[in-house]
Amino acid sequence: MIEKILYHGSVEVIAKPEYGKGKPYNDYGLGFYCTENLPLAREWAVTGTESGYVNEYRITMDNLKILNLSDEKYTILHWLALLLAHRTLQRSTPVAKRAIEFLTAYYLPDISQVDAIIGYRADDSYFSFARAFAGNEISLAQLGYAMKLGKLGEQFVLKSEKAFAQIRFVRAEKAESALYYHLRKERDEAARAAYQAELEKEDLNGLFMRDILRERIMPDDARLR
Repeated sequence: MIEKILYHGSVEVIAKPEYGKGKPYNDYGLGFYCTENLPLAREWAVTGTESGYVNEYRITMDNLKILNLSDEKYTILHWLALLLAHRTLQRSTPVAKRAIEFLTAYYLPDISQVDAIIGYRADDSYFSFARAFAGNEISLAQLGYAMKLGKLGEQFVLKSEKAFAQIRFVRAEKAESALYYHLRKERDEAARAAYQAELEKEDLNGLFMRDILRERIMPDDARLR
């Protein structure tokens, strides 16, 4: 039996995660969002001045179908397509509108049969990076660089009834806002600062969204890796 330890930061103790609850406009749609990184879970548990809790779980991985967006067969555009399928992006330019249509048609993974998804977590800063790429403001290389900033790590999202049946609560610990909100804010500010510094380099030879649309670049194109 293979088990994995997961953490979920929340304003409350969640002893029994329930299938079908949550927000459908989260990164990967409806699901229970966790991480394997305890320090990050502590940061995600706090909101402003309100302290929260880190819930610890063990999940049995046997026979679960996992979609791991870090697998070699996927690119950052697969992640972006999945993100744009669930989160609202203002279609402020013709390029952004066409980008959503193109990525949905050719890069959106089928998640209808998966039990869980592993992939980047897109908080406000990271979603702004994705939005900038879709609007042709930054290159693919700059987007890839941006996603590594702040070391937010990956999230593990339970999607199916089967996955929910295989997770069990271990314990909960208090996450104090006075400590962890400050760390969360510092991480976000560092990511934004590094991102702005990267933008100043101006990637003149990079691959932009407009290039991907014009050339109809498909997932097997070597330039995406």
